[in-house]
Amino acid sequence: MKRLTWFLSALLMLSMLLASCAPAATPTAAPPEPTAAPTEAPAEAPTVAPTEEPTKELSAAEIAAALPRKETLYFNGQQWGPVVCWNPYSSSCNNAMAIAQGDNARVTMFETPYLYNMLDGKQYPLLADGPWSWNDTMTELTFKIKPAARWSDGTPVTAEDVAYTWYAHVKYNTSTGASNKDYIETIEAKDPQTVVIKAKLDENGKAINPLIVAAYVSSNYVIQKAWTQKLEERVGGDAAKFLTDPAEDVVYSGPYHKFYTDETKVVLVRDDNYWGQDPSMWGKLPAPKYLAHVIFKDNAAGTTALKAGEVDVSQQFNSNVQDLWLKDGLPISTYLPEPPYNIGASLPTAFYNLRSYGLDQVAVRKAIAIAVDYDTIVANAMTNQSATFKQVPRSLMNPTPGEQALYDHDAVKALQWEGNDIEGAKKLLDEAGIVDTDGDGWREYKGKKLQYVATCPNGWSDWQAAIEVVAAAGKKIGIDITTNYPEWSVYQTVVTNWPLPETGYDIFMMWSAGAGPTMPWGRIRNLLSSEFAETTNNWTGNWGGYKNPEVDELIKKIPTMTDQEEIKKAYTRLVEIYLTDVPSFTLMYRPQSFHTVYEGVWTNFPHQGDGTNPPVPPLNLTDGWSIAGLYNLKLVNP
Repeated sequence: MKRLTWFLSALLMLSMLLASCAPAATPTAAPPEPTAAPTEAPAEAPTVAPTEEPTKELSAAEIAAALPRKETLYFNGQQWGPVVCWNPYSSSCNNAMAIAQGDNARVTMFETPYLYNMLDGKQYPLLADGPWSWNDTMTELTFKIKPAARWSDGTPVTAEDVAYTWYAHVKYNTSTGASNKDYIETIEAKDPQTVVIKAKLDENGKAINPLIVAAYVSSNYVIQKAWTQKLEERVGGDAAKFLTDPAEDVVYSGPYHKFYTDETKVVLVRDDNYWGQDPSMWGKLPAPKYLAHVIFKDNAAGTTALKAGEVDVSQQFNSNVQDLWLKDGLPISTYLPEPPYNIGASLPTAFYNLRSYGLDQVAVRKAIAIAVDYDTIVANAMTNQSATFKQVPRSLMNPTPGEQALYDHDAVKALQWEGNDIEGAKKLLDEAGIVDTDGDGWREYKGKKLQYVATCPNGWSDWQAAIEVVAAAGKKIGIDITTNYPEWSVYQTVVTNWPLPETGYDIFMMWSAGAGPTMPWGRIRNLLSSEFAETTNNWTGNWGGYKNPEVDELIKKIPTMTDQEEIKKAYTRLVEIYLTDVPSFTLMYRPQSFHTVYEGVWTNFPHQGDGTNPPVPPLNLTDGWSIAGLYNLKLVNP
């Protein structure tokens, strides 16, 4: 409705707006539209035919400084700082517009065999030809490569490319190789089009984790074998150099490639020879010729540019986003027309340091958790860009329908809480004998005052606002909770390395996994598996040190289960344990990506009920199946 309302109210202004406010490649200057060469006749006809002046070709920098507005889709919130490299094997390129492997891989320049769709949980073929399949024993996964798929140098994408990509990941111990080698034995080319992924097997001859094997095909790029061998030769087989090579000459298969980068912007340009215009894939090219991302210093600068029409797709937190259309009357919208405006997929979580005095007691942990006013967190920290826990009762699942269907809601209803239950929290503590014995207003456990520090990184404003609400809840129930906000450089070093300090990091915030092909299993593993408890260099999860053998056994078994009722029963039991033991607690639901769009130049962005089939998710038209949105865009004023 708000798209229609805006259109009717702003139609008269639109031509003026487009003429005077065309966004720039930087947030401060509007580029001129390219103009044609003068066509006026000379004042006097020449007596001699003039010599034709050669046309000066513009450099990439000159074009990037004045991109044609009707050919350019502008982004914010993905690229922070200059690009370092274009190496798809590296995890340190800081090249957000081109390289981001994972559950919803970014496929603008490099491509995966399949595209994951967070809205329906399915994987759709990209480089692959048709669905993948398991053998009868679920030890080998097979798929084929599309005959039409081509590299940017015109050569075919083959099964050998897929196999050699895996070989290189393992040989050079890339992050992809390190995280998958315990589950994938080999990847082989059966013939030029056929790929076979062989799973690593347990002592019983079963795949250790079929979920991770199946997720590989939509999470990781296929990289050209010939180019990889060229890179190996260039670095002399040195693993460190292999991962740090800038790869300016990289061969790619995606619809866009490098056009221009500097410290202020990144610009990708469409490859008009892109194989995906073949009828076996998209059947056409994506609408924008250029994808441009200005590098803003912070969210405030990004929001200013969005309001000025200098950003089309905003992947950042824009506080009180609804004011942009309700109060400012701007042609701006989100995936959902009402709160929470986007689809929550990740669960920012407060972890308890189980080494801290008294936090080994379930009564203390649960009392704090049920006393927290989550509605205030949603309203203030997230400016209502999160579902409430009344709308989506807490569990281990994100709010997507697919995950919500994976556990028995009625079975755990009595364990769930919406928050701000001060009396209930006090009762829990009183029944556990954790009371104020000296009259100072603070409860003691075994004679010692319960006193904690709640913390998160400094400058993470939404997280800080949430932590303040946690501290306030403690005071209401007689537990002294203060706050402290270290810089991220300090914070991340402390929380990812066990043992945690016994004070100063008693309650601390970290993230959880969002939507992906292994979810919710992967998220639950990250939150609860003892394999991550009490470890160093731990960027995965369970930072508080929780251990439960029953949980570990369920996490181990779920990936090998095939009966849906058995899977649901296992997930329900995990939710029951989590809500009973409370080793951590979710503070809000957060979008997988913020997806706020400006519709003054381009329109037909993904939104709820847009009629796309399969539905296009709100992942900024770059990640997983959301790249389908680039093929649906239309100009407001062609």
